[in-house]
Amino acid sequence: MAQQAMTETADGGSGPERPGSRLRRLAHRAFSGWRGDPRVWRRGLVLAVLALLLALVMLLHSHIPNRVGNLGSLTETFLPWLGFAIPVLLVLGLVRKSATALIAVLLPAIVWLNLFGGLLTDKSGSGGDLMVATHNVNADNPDPAATATDVAGSGADVLALEELPASSVPVYEKALGTTYKHHAVVGTVGLWSKYPMADVRAVDIKLGWKRAMRATVTTPRGPVAVYVAHMPSVRVKMEAGFTARQRDKSADALGEAIADEPLGRVVLLGDLNGTMNDRSLNAVTSQLRSTQGAAGSGFGFSWPASFPMARIDQIMVKGVEPQSSWTLPRTGSDHLPVAARVKLDTGS
Repeated sequence: MAQQAMTETADGGSGPERPGSRLRRLAHRAFSGWRGDPRVWRRGLVLAVLALLLALVMLLHSHIPNRVGNLGSLTETFLPWLGFAIPVLLVLGLVRKSATALIAVLLPAIVWLNLFGGLLTDKSGSGGDLMVATHNVNADNPDPAATATDVAGSGADVLALEELPASSVPVYEKALGTTYKHHAVVGTVGLWSKYPMADVRAVDIKLGWKRAMRATVTTPRGPVAVYVAHMPSVRVKMEAGFTARQRDKSADALGEAIADEPLGRVVLLGDLNGTMNDRSLNAVTSQLRSTQGAAGSGFGFSWPASFPMARIDQIMVKGVEPQSSWTLPRTGSDHLPVAARVKLDTGS
């Protein structure tokens, strides 16, 4: 039988160590050198300054200018990951035995929780009248048929695909034809639906070639305007920084098209090459709700599939109520598919 931990009693004897007493002894030992030492407030000033700077970057990220290499958008794309600096600063503050640093670390922690704390809770619910999914299938996908089978197996009623090479379109049409009786392909984007589609047309996002479309899907609960879009890619270049000018121009054009949409119920599916924090997508994000933010669990990162670091594949809605949102298992693409269930009302 394992020997039970013992501790001294009030009369000098010994007895079983009470729960928590070991932790108290360790904490007392760790902090005993801090008491009465005025240096605990002078040490770690550099760490305190770094903590304050981190808090300011997260709090004022919208004021970081884009004029130099689109630095503001780059920061906003990976903004949640700045939170990893907080435990690092905390550990360094403990090592330095700096009360000043530990207090300062509270500031970025509070700011991060204010920005992203809501995403840490599971807001997904059950039900929903319509399941939608979107997937950037990757033009260089080595097995498009398997990818099509995988996403069709998700059970989505409406499925959007982006980055469709012309040579692979027949493969997707064949693999998805049994599940989806209605479909349309416009340029390099396509929409497959279990319900009838009408008013299919390209959406001009100022590229010179077709990477966005719009269709009316007639569900059992009435018509829904479904947009599919693949925003231009962004690049990080040594001489220019984070370049996204064409993406930003296309996002503005897509926002104008959605603003002119006559139907009250709108679903946007696609690879926007930007996150909901990216100010350059304001023309779109100011009009629509992210299903992940409203009814998801966690951040729902979708890219790159091998180690997701950002959610650039989006499902956004207006006039319908998100019920749940999630990522689907990895396929042969470098993106993860994303899906959502929404509740439709009886209005149009």
